[in-house]
Amino acid sequence: MTPHAPGLPARVEDPPAAPRIAMLGGTFDPVHLGHLRSAVELREALALDRVHMIPASVPPLRGEPRVSPETRLTLLRLGIGDTPGLVADPRELHREGPSWSADTLASLREEFGAEARLVMALGHDAFLRLAEWRDPERLFALAHLVVVDRPDFEAPLPAELDALIAGREVGDADTLMASPAGGLLRLSLPSRMAISATEVRRRLAEGRSVRYLLPEAVERHLLDHGLYRD
Repeated sequence: MTPHAPGLPARVEDPPAAPRIAMLGGTFDPVHLGHLRSAVELREALALDRVHMIPASVPPLRGEPRVSPETRLTLLRLGIGDTPGLVADPRELHREGPSWSADTLASLREEFGAEARLVMALGHDAFLRLAEWRDPERLFALAHLVVVDRPDFEAPLPAELDALIAGREVGDADTLMASPAGGLLRLSLPSRMAISATEVRRRLAEGRSVRYLLPEAVERHLLDHGLYRD
């Protein structure tokens, strides 16, 4: 116990702050600078302790990735390097079957505890299909959802999605982080780098340059191993 002056009450230590953890999932096929810059800016905007970048082993709503989950994880680790607060998390690679986001959030919730501020970040295109996901209500029971907004998108939301998020939306990060889960925040990130993995794969298949689209370590590994060449 910390010593204190005679006659004065002992200092009561402040309780530790609840951890702030984000899940940023995707195929990362391959990881590029747009993914990584978004993760850094998400961490800054929400004052997060860690952003877990989690490659999907078997993405339920997308086609089969071009390379194996283990290779995509290797590329992700190379891309992150020593970036503070970013974690290449392999937990979906250790599960059988499709990579359901609710199961991944449940795993993170179990690891970090009931009071952790847990966030699932997703892009606007994925958000528009949220009502089609497995157990979408369960997502909100486990975490907050943060939608990285597309500045040029103003169309109304599908009716099913509108009903799903009714009453959940908040206007700022402080309000979101006042509770462990259940809210929705739309967030505009500063850089919004217009890089797509599809374009990266096409360039690699055609033998064209991907310089400045990928971290140097990722580019070097791809070229050294001939990945995405056919």
